[in-house]
Order: sequence, then C-alpha cells, then structure tokens
Amino acid sequence: MTSIDQSPEVVAFIREALGLSPDARADDVAVLYQAMEIELPLQPDIVFKDGDRLYFVEVKSNVTSIDTIGRMQLLRELWYRRRSNWHPVELVIAAKTIRSREEQLARELSIQIVKLPWTLGPPLQPEFKPSKSRITSEKSWKIVSRLLKEKSTSIRQLALQENVSYGWAHKTIEMLMSQGIAKKNNSYVQIGDVKKLLNGIAWERPMKNLSLAEIPVSFGDSIPAAKDISSMLSEQNVPFAFTGYTAGGLYTGYAVRQDAVYLYLDKKNLDLFTEFFKTSSYEPDRSSIRAWIYAPDRDVYTDTRQKEGITVVSPAQSLLDLAGFGYSAMDLTKAMVEMYDAL
Repeated sequence: MTSIDQSPEVVAFIREALGLSPDARADDVAVLYQAMEIELPLQPDIVFKDGDRLYFVEVKSNVTSIDTIGRMQLLRELWYRRRSNWHPVELVIAAKTIRSREEQLARELSIQIVKLPWTLGPPLQPEFKPSKSRITSEKSWKIVSRLLKEKSTSIRQLALQENVSYGWAHKTIEMLMSQGIAKKNNSYVQIGDVKKLLNGIAWERPMKNLSLAEIPVSFGDSIPAAKDISSMLSEQNVPFAFTGYTAGGLYTGYAVRQDAVYLYLDKKNLDLFTEFFKTSSYEPDRSSIRAWIYAPDRDVYTDTRQKEGITVVSPAQSLLDLAGFGYSAMDLTKAMVEMYDAL
C-alpha cells in the first residue's frame, strides 16, 4: 500500500463509511499479530478494532482484481483456522475502482466494499462557519428542505407552506445567504451551493452523535431484514422508522449497503429490539448483518412513509440524516437532492 493510501483522510473516510463507533481504533497489524501469537503469510493494510470485532481492510489505489478478493478470503480462512476462538473478523476492500463482476463476487463472499472518492477533499469544518442559528434545527430544516423541493420561491411562500412564522423563515434564509448557501433574485430565493449545505449539515448534526447501539441480527440482506423488523415492531406498537442508507436507497432506487440497516428507536425499546433480533452468538457460517440504531432528537415518527413494506422516515428527515453521514454517503445524498422535488 502506498503512503497516500495511509493518509489520515483515507483512514477517516473508511472508518466513517463502515459506520464504526467513535471508540473504534486502528491497530498496527504487526503488533496485533504479535499480541495474538499468530503468524500468517498475508496481512491486511489496516485493522480496525470495534468492540470485540476486527475489520481487516485492504486498500487499493488501482482496479480491484479477483486476486485481491481471493487473498482476502484466504486470510479469513486462515484466521479462523488458527484463531477460531478469538475476535470475529469482517473483511473490507476499500478501492477507487471495482468492476461490477468483482463487486458482486465480493458481496457474495460477505466482503464489504468501500468506494473511495478520487479526491477526498478538505475536512468539512473549514467550509462551514458556525452560527448562533442552526440549519438543522427542526424549524429551520423545514424551511431548507422546502426550498430544496420548490427550487425557487419567496420567503413568504416558504413560511406559509411549512406553517412557520415569516420572521423565522426570513432569519433562516438570511443565515443561508450569509454562509453562501442560498442566493436571492429579486423576491425569490434558491439554494446556490448544495455542497456547502451538505457540509454544513454534516458539521452541525453528525449522525454518529445520535448512535445508540450496533446490534448484529440474523439476516443475509438489508431489505428482507428491514421488512421483517418493520412487521414485528409494528405488531408490538413500538415506534420506529428506518433512515440513513436504508431509507435513502428506497427513496432513490439506488442499490446501497446490504450489510446493515439503519433505524430510529427510542432508548426504552432497545432491550425489546435486542431480545427480538440480536444473534445469540457469532457464527462464521451464519448470515448476519448489523442494525445501526439511533436515538431520535426530534419527532421522526409522525410523517413516516411505507416503501416496499418498510416504515421509513419522511424524505426531509431522510435527506437530513444522509447528509449527517458525511463523505461516506455523499453520492447517495446528492442523488436524493437531485430528485428531491419529485419525492
């Protein structure tokens, strides 16, 4: 792996794309092998340790080949043969380019794919100036999301359509204009810089701050998992709503992560969810994915929608949450912005 692949930006991007907890750390591979008294002819480029789970990451600057997939599969097989009673391992390939054939093969072998952007770009914070007002507050986001849907409209219409005061709508637009996010043409306003808007959301309201739990569940694919979870929680009258990649993929029709589902759930119902869905133990030959659970910071349950038998948050909430995932969800977030007026 070249030095550019070991840059902090790349490591941070992979960490965020995997949705690892804030406590997850990157371990030195050689030190890890030494500590576990294990010698293997293959070594990953990066190892993340999150709880009792290890993530072996191979980083590719060029096109990912079947040879890479084969080496990763062999590494996992050797690991379990020599350390079957040790930490469970997730395999990850982080690459700028991967052909559809190789990507499908990797997913069939339960190897996660993280697609690296050609240019990671600068950190989010310098592109957004903190303000006393917040884009992501519940009332402000009503104005912002309505402006995205209407594309160009007056402040008065924004206030009327979202049932907020004209003063609040005006204050929100002034804030957006001061940040270079919105622009005004006579009496009409519109979003002028979508990238700055999304960066501002990610800076103000990162989804990791709402993370409540990561629970392994016994499903092989995210959509069947979300359907079954929706059905069972609805029967129990438990408030919930899927968000993040799950909701974004359903709204846009884009194929997204199949190894995890993302949902809001009140903390008081976490034990019930765990009892219903958590896998009893880690079994390498058993299909399982992760359920990322977030504690709502506002009313996310009232305006839910049904998509393919799955209860998802509203388009406005879904877009807000996707932006809160930062660079890792940027392609999906931009796709949702482009079709937002039709949702």
